[in-house]
Amino acid sequence: MMKKYVLPLLFILCASVSLHAQRKSELFDRIDNLRAQLDSLNSELLNARKDERVAQTRAASFEAQVTELQETNNSLMANLTDFTTVSTKNSDIANSAIRSLRATEAKLGSIKSAISSNDSTIIVVLTNVKQTLGENARIAVTNGTVVVSSDLESLFGNDTDTTLTPEAEIWTEKIADVLKANPTTAVDIEGLSMTGNLNVPALQALKISTVLQNKFAIDPERITTVGKDGNLKEGIQVKIHPKFDDFYLMVREEMKN
Repeated sequence: MMKKYVLPLLFILCASVSLHAQRKSELFDRIDNLRAQLDSLNSELLNARKDERVAQTRAASFEAQVTELQETNNSLMANLTDFTTVSTKNSDIANSAIRSLRATEAKLGSIKSAISSNDSTIIVVLTNVKQTLGENARIAVTNGTVVVSSDLESLFGNDTDTTLTPEAEIWTEKIADVLKANPTTAVDIEGLSMTGNLNVPALQALKISTVLQNKFAIDPERITTVGKDGNLKEGIQVKIHPKFDDFYLMVREEMKN
């Protein structure tokens, strides 16, 4: 009876042991498999950490480069600002210099124009004098002035009288015609003496001036009279010229401005 139950029990026990051994083997296989996977994961993790360190190193390098580039850019921008400031100042200086040169050129142009105008006036006056007084008149041009000369005998009869002769009246009228034809000119009337006595030549010059003013309506502002030492000459010199005082004042004003 016992044998009847022992055999099945042994079979079950053997089957159980065999099953248990099989499961244990499978379990070991799974453990080995898991260990292999773990080793692979650890290897991958190690590689990932290495890659991370490399990436961090590269990122730090890139960050340093970016910082350096930013500093360089800031320096360039500062230099550009300084350059722009200097360039603007230089441009302002250049523009100021150009304006100054143009102003100076304009002033010189005005002076040159005035000189040309004076030269033209002298040419016109000389032409008028020759046409009015004739080719035989004593005419000269010196220092931008047309000089008309006459001796004392033909004007006053002798060298000490102050009364004009009829011939002097005609001569003075012709001088007046020239002055009227050139209203922008001035006239200096000089009485010349060889004796050193300047009173008589001054009165003779004044006499001609008076006739020009009273008889021929020449503006007294245009006339200057003087008696002077003629060195070895005597007579009357009438000097017709542009208004040098106006020219001088114009030049001085241009230079002052």
